[in-house]
Amino acid sequence: MNILEVGNLNIVDVKAGKEIVCNSSFNLKQGSCLAIVGESGSGKSVTCRAIMRLNKPWLRQSGNIVFKGENLNDLTEKEMKMKRGKNICMILQNGMSAFDPSCVIGVHLKETLVQHFGWSHNQIEEKMINTMESVMLKNPKEIMNKYPHQLSGGMLQRIMISLALVLEPDIIIADEPTTALDTISQFEVVEEFIKLRERICCSMIFVSHDLGVVRKIADDVLVMKEGKIVERGNIQTIFSEAQHEYTKYLVSTKEVLSNNFKKVMGRSYLAES
Repeated sequence: MNILEVGNLNIVDVKAGKEIVCNSSFNLKQGSCLAIVGESGSGKSVTCRAIMRLNKPWLRQSGNIVFKGENLNDLTEKEMKMKRGKNICMILQNGMSAFDPSCVIGVHLKETLVQHFGWSHNQIEEKMINTMESVMLKNPKEIMNKYPHQLSGGMLQRIMISLALVLEPDIIIADEPTTALDTISQFEVVEEFIKLRERICCSMIFVSHDLGVVRKIADDVLVMKEGKIVERGNIQTIFSEAQHEYTKYLVSTKEVLSNNFKKVMGRSYLAES
């Protein structure tokens, strides 16, 4: 069963007179993780923002975005605002841009949860403390009283994951959530995404250019190039039986980087020995 069906999505930059996404159609199965991969500028992020209806006004979109039988393109902005967060939650590439820099983190969390649930301050604090501790954030009460710039990228991503745990959305869209993180933080955050899926049984769209991360978390893959979907398939097929030359290039590049890393690590180990 599909929880999300995107049909003939077109996105045009009316300022530049340029088509950014061309006739894109795909489905997200209930409970599955769909990865969207491709190089920068391929249309991955703008596709995700189109689902949330968060693109800039000069990026005109057409087509159908059907969530649980309801076309999101037909909703008013007020109706769509109620869907964001509670039904479809987006976790951005740069955690800093997700929070108001003039407010402490706790204000953002409270405003979001009051809007969707109407909970009291004490209820919100209790739930957020529990979920923040569950994603390995120490001293959550202290964290909620800090400004975004006082926290690392990894901590901000974990805060967004903990908020998603409380919201329990039907779909989580993670747009390059590990790009701005160091290698150790990347690994830890991906592990938290895997646990998040297991805990709330949500569907997920995971955008990344890192095929190593994609292989670890995704069930199905869309490959985008210059605004078009050039290949799609389950994770095993994409990695072992890719048909399109661009997909083969992405997979081979990932393998080369992985092999080089192993060689470097092997030499480092021998040198230490």
